Amino acid sequence: MKKLLSKIFLLGAILSFGCAEDYLDTLPTDAVSENAVFTTTQNAMTALNGIHRSMFIRYDSQGQPGEGGVMIMREALGDDYVMTGIANGWFVSISRWLNHINENSGDVRFVWRFYYKIIGNANMIIANIDNAEGPQTEKDEIKGQALAYRAWAHFNLVQLFAQRYNAGGGNSQLGVPIVLEPITEGGARNTVEEVYTQINADLDAAIALLDESRNAKSHININVARGIKARVALTQGNYSVAAAQAKLAREGYDLMSETQLYEGFNNVDNQEWIWGSRQIDDQQTFFASYFAYVSLNFSSTNIRGNPKAISSKLYDMISDTDYRKGLWDPNASDPALRDPFIDEVTLSSFAKRDYMNRKFVAQGNASSVGDVPYMRAAEMYLVEAEALARSGNDSQAAQVLFEFASQRDPEYTLTSNTGEALIEEIMIQRRIELWGEGFRFYDLKRLNLPLDRNGANHVATVINSKFDEPAGTNNWQFKIPISELNANENMVQNPS
Repeated sequence: MKKLLSKIFLLGAILSFGCAEDYLDTLPTDAVSENAVFTTTQNAMTALNGIHRSMFIRYDSQGQPGEGGVMIMREALGDDYVMTGIANGWFVSISRWLNHINENSGDVRFVWRFYYKIIGNANMIIANIDNAEGPQTEKDEIKGQALAYRAWAHFNLVQLFAQRYNAGGGNSQLGVPIVLEPITEGGARNTVEEVYTQINADLDAAIALLDESRNAKSHININVARGIKARVALTQGNYSVAAAQAKLAREGYDLMSETQLYEGFNNVDNQEWIWGSRQIDDQQTFFASYFAYVSLNFSSTNIRGNPKAISSKLYDMISDTDYRKGLWDPNASDPALRDPFIDEVTLSSFAKRDYMNRKFVAQGNASSVGDVPYMRAAEMYLVEAEALARSGNDSQAAQVLFEFASQRDPEYTLTSNTGEALIEEIMIQRRIELWGEGFRFYDLKRLNLPLDRNGANHVATVINSKFDEPAGTNNWQFKIPISELNANENMVQNPS
């Protein structure tokens, strides 16, 4: 069980902490010997590209399209993302708060293995890149990206599978295993504090190695690494760090225009996108795609019968002069009142339900292709504003919020709110702006807030009347998958 991995699966390897057979389910065209991969920096970049691609390929089922699939889970667990119908059932059990607390769930197994696969492949790069032939600048870029990926994956794992980080506590609660070597042996769970310490160490090392340049926006540059660092600091309550890193992360990335807001959130070339995965026609995964579940128009059973909507309570908080109000249609069920756009891009067989989204638009009714957004400048404005407000810098926070919100609402004026009222205004802006992009479950958990779906348009039969979950219960932690428990004698399950 202690042998080093001898191959790296460039396109779809599934890594987990179990028996060795689980680590490499390879095809000859997808696996390259470790020696061959790291002979040159050019070959090592090919290995890194395998990690980039693994972010959006299909895993064990069509509801597991890499990071896009986990993003949908994090939205379905929240209060602002409304599943309007059961359709073919994808993500319904997650919305009912059942799947993520079932150790036998294939989705729990997927989430665990997906992030540890990223870590495992990053570790092989980190362990070997220094000995590759090629310019030092290329070695630094490749190693910096791998370090950032390792930090990002550990950050997601500890937020999902462990209790929340408590800024005022010791954080000795069980986190997840920290993995820093390409090994096949399962380890014990480190504490939450230890995991965050390693995340920050990796991010600091990545930032020291990276600059603004990169081959594509699917790659990680210094802006992306700083953006991840800002997210981590915000979660830890390190607000001065969060504000500073968020401001640096958005440098060179302008907010999109009103016109661009309505282009479908599907184009990584948008000047506001800092990081995202590009999908192209000959690499589309059809029903195993982010846009196969969140878009308005892809003709899947799921979207035809379960158009995704915004919470009516949140929608009512959007100013009538805010450009974003048109990203959802409160009158979609009424042919006389609905947005004409919905009829233009959908088929007659599509259900049309009030408050359904037109934010996400796939390439076409027969194509689920669309670029997946991981980080945008808008998020960094909101992280900076929130961090400043929570650290008592109200005037600075209000100014940053104005710089952002005035680009979304031409009638928005500099707020006079302070303290908790200012924080609440920022959080409402965050919920509106980042709807559907995978942040809501994390925000509720980091702020120790309850789930509250009452008084909105959530459908009781869809969510099985799961309207509430108190803050801080054991249900806020994903269960460790049974496959991991069976294979790793060091592993401890989360309490029920």
